[in-house]
Amino acid sequence: MLNAVSAVRSLLLAIFMLMAGGGFMATLIAIRLEQAGGSALVVGIVGTAYFLGLVLGSTRAGSLVARVGHIRAFAAFVSLFSASTLTYAVHQDPLLWSGLRLVDGFCVAGVYVCLESWLNERSESGTRGMVLAAYMIALYVGQAAGQFLLNIGGTKPSIPFLAASILISLSAIPVALTRIHAPPLPSGATLPMRALFAISPLGVVGAALTGAMLGAFYALGALYARRIGMELSSVALFMSIVIFGGVALQWPLGLLSDRFDRRRIIVLAFAGTLAAGLALALAARPGLPLLALGALFGGLSFALYPLCVAHANDHLSPDQRVPASGGLVLTYSAGAAAGPLAAAAFMTAAGSPGLFLFVAACAGGGLLFGLWRQIRRSPVPAAQQRSYQILPRTTPVSAVLDPLATSEEAS
Repeated sequence: MLNAVSAVRSLLLAIFMLMAGGGFMATLIAIRLEQAGGSALVVGIVGTAYFLGLVLGSTRAGSLVARVGHIRAFAAFVSLFSASTLTYAVHQDPLLWSGLRLVDGFCVAGVYVCLESWLNERSESGTRGMVLAAYMIALYVGQAAGQFLLNIGGTKPSIPFLAASILISLSAIPVALTRIHAPPLPSGATLPMRALFAISPLGVVGAALTGAMLGAFYALGALYARRIGMELSSVALFMSIVIFGGVALQWPLGLLSDRFDRRRIIVLAFAGTLAAGLALALAARPGLPLLALGALFGGLSFALYPLCVAHANDHLSPDQRVPASGGLVLTYSAGAAAGPLAAAAFMTAAGSPGLFLFVAACAGGGLLFGLWRQIRRSPVPAAQQRSYQILPRTTPVSAVLDPLATSEEAS
């Protein structure tokens, strides 16, 4: 099993370095716009641009990869991402930065397409779960660790952007020097949204609402933290703790969902996110209770997407599972694109608590919809439920990494 992870170590190092450099950009940009007097709406618009770029890249980047090959495409995406990161330090303007975030999202989606198709090629059915887990760990740990680059600016505001650009550029080296054979690009096909909703309404609605909540958090979480009085170092700690909390609770909730009606676990996760969101909205000042609530929010909200995918797959035939998972990724991304703007409107009306009031509103909607679906449809028997699997919320290509979907489709 460890040999399978070792075989893709260059790819894991690349995603770790890329996330360490690029994963904190949303936090840094929100802080810089806030320091310049930007409103929550301005920060929300810039945040939305990134997720629109991610959606665009998810659907378009594959054609470039197929045309020029994985290594050249990866190098192009990373180079453009690095150049975009440097441009933030040249001139601060919300319109320019929105365009740069659109480019960032497109490039990150292209990187995901390259790496995830490579990982799929290098893993077999028996090792796919471990490779996927290693990929998720590298991605989230890099993203969480990168938050602490906020602390290195000092009297030179350009330093964090320079450090981010350096790490992003260096992430190309492991891929450029890899001996791993470049694979054919997986199809990345998705089910039509109407068909997917007819099969699993809760899966689709849950994925969209989760995207809205997490898109809003990534775009505006730093703004919330600053406006309740956090120093830069505390903002970095808060953002990283939410991400680490998101990793910690996914397996326990997933195991529970394998033993009981999965919809009940989804409803409980939405209820817990609702409670955590309201508590964070009412939090008056920084401190350990706020960090604990942030970890709880991350743990519950990050688990919702893979729970919704697993629930949808309980109602799908084996040949539908990969395209359905791809469709749910796009549903999540569409929600993430809408979330920052909607949350910014809440913050404009209610101040800093508005971010988590928006989170609570989304979670409350998911809770009510989940309860209604329990009334409308009988549960899938536990013996027929498909096992839970942690999945990335990246691009439709990530669906091919699901070891259960691909093994059952092939059988």
